[in-house]
Amino acid sequence: MKPVKPKLLIARAMFPDALARLNEYFELEQNQEDRIFSQDELAERLQGKFGMICTSSAKINRDLLSKLPELKIISTIAVGYDNFDLQACTEHQVMATNAPDVLNETTADFAWALMMATARRVTEAEHFLRAGEWKKWGVDSFVGVEIHGSRLGILGMGRIGQAIARRAAGFGMEVIYHNRRRLNAEQELAAHHARYVDKETLLRESDHLILVLPYSPESHHTIGVAELAKMKPGATLINIARGGIVDDAALIHALRYGKIAGAGLDVFENEPRFHPDFLDLKNVVLTPHIASASERTRRAMVNRAMINVIAAVRGEVPPDLLNRDVL
Repeated sequence: MKPVKPKLLIARAMFPDALARLNEYFELEQNQEDRIFSQDELAERLQGKFGMICTSSAKINRDLLSKLPELKIISTIAVGYDNFDLQACTEHQVMATNAPDVLNETTADFAWALMMATARRVTEAEHFLRAGEWKKWGVDSFVGVEIHGSRLGILGMGRIGQAIARRAAGFGMEVIYHNRRRLNAEQELAAHHARYVDKETLLRESDHLILVLPYSPESHHTIGVAELAKMKPGATLINIARGGIVDDAALIHALRYGKIAGAGLDVFENEPRFHPDFLDLKNVVLTPHIASASERTRRAMVNRAMINVIAAVRGEVPPDLLNRDVL
């Protein structure tokens, strides 16, 4: 008689080869149609489960966990875990894990892609061309903001922020940054001689400001009306971090009235819903949370999540355990 496998919920669609590997260790409940479960559905599907692999769409809170006495681990394929109540996870003896480090370089690449598209008005120009409006070349047609030789500001100087800063060398940019903790001298040197400044200076002096800080109640609306007012009229704002860090309504107002030159946004408040007024603006580049979207990186993210749940079922400590107090 074969031993009974513990049950694992795969809360979102997954690569078939990843499912095949997990099937060696678990009895799987899959979601290849990629539905987003409501909290009630999630509670129902997690009954009797050892664990779950999920994304940021799964909200893990105290109320949910109180209904799941058998749950042992929740493993997100993302690096961000603001959808986890870690204190509640610890109280209910549930291990929580994420997938750090594997998406740093891909996300940094995308930050640059978004910044360059915003500064040089790429999507605005493409829409103009596709609409059949291009009749002649003009000396002032779609003039944008200079990147080479300008000043790059980074708010949040973790691994992704440092990867973004390293890329500035090829563009002859000065790098300034603000972070909760200043980097050591060696890290600043490696990040293209990045210079630490206070937040006010960062806002005032950045030609291009990229947001790379994690979301938390403390970072909610880090960029709002007051902060946008301190930025240069010719500056761009790029958010690849999390929705909620920027007050989207305040940003729309700033873009509409030329308070800043443009914005590039990969994340939004209440995504996948977002403020419809963004669609009326020409000076904003909008993408649907795809900064980590290369196949190699997405597979690496899934692999980290699998490593964590497999370690847990073997009785080992998952390598990316977030709430070590649970031990």
